[in-house]
Amino acid sequence: MKTRVNQIELNGLTFQYRESGEPSAPPLVALHTMGKSAESWDQVAAVLGEKYRVLALDQRGHGGSARTGTYSFELMCDDLLHFANALNLGRFTLIGHSMGGTVSYLFAESFPSRIERLIVEDTPPPFPNKPIEVPSKPSDPLPFDWQVVPSILHQLNEPNPNWWARLPDIIIPTLIIVGGSSHIPQNKLLEVSKLIPNCDLVTIESAGHHVHEEQLPAFLAAVKNFLDS
Repeated sequence: MKTRVNQIELNGLTFQYRESGEPSAPPLVALHTMGKSAESWDQVAAVLGEKYRVLALDQRGHGGSARTGTYSFELMCDDLLHFANALNLGRFTLIGHSMGGTVSYLFAESFPSRIERLIVEDTPPPFPNKPIEVPSKPSDPLPFDWQVVPSILHQLNEPNPNWWARLPDIIIPTLIIVGGSSHIPQNKLLEVSKLIPNCDLVTIESAGHHVHEEQLPAFLAAVKNFLDS
């Protein structure tokens, strides 16, 4: 299935996204993890694009999208709203991995009427935990803006308690996919699944944090089962 790479102006900034599937199919938006890009969803989009119009967005500072120098989960949530509005998506299915998963939680809490179904890969919203030290910037060239890293780690270290408190507001059908050997605390993911009223949790053993890359067939089986239910 051919992937179309497009650019779009959102709120005065240029964003890039990858599109698979028929334009008339139900829309599904995919958000990548920190340091990667929309391209990381290509193998997933190749399969889901048989039934959906898959729109994988390069989030700000990543891939072909604007290096804004200013980054936060809230700004990325706003970017998603501008993106959905610019493409006249109405209601859509949203899937997010790690950083993209946190953006997805925030979006579902803030704009519940826009989401059909929510799929989050191996992340809870940020919660009070042992502080994460900001690493030094690598000397090699990077495919993303390094400023994203300290900005997002600052929010992980000082999370907004409302992100967690508002999880019960997510009333749409939700699926959390967990990597069995991930560094993410499994008890926190279980807690999230109990706070969201209509939520399934699927653990894919030995997948690690990058579930859709490490265990693609199992990941796709869980997603398709959820979307078809």
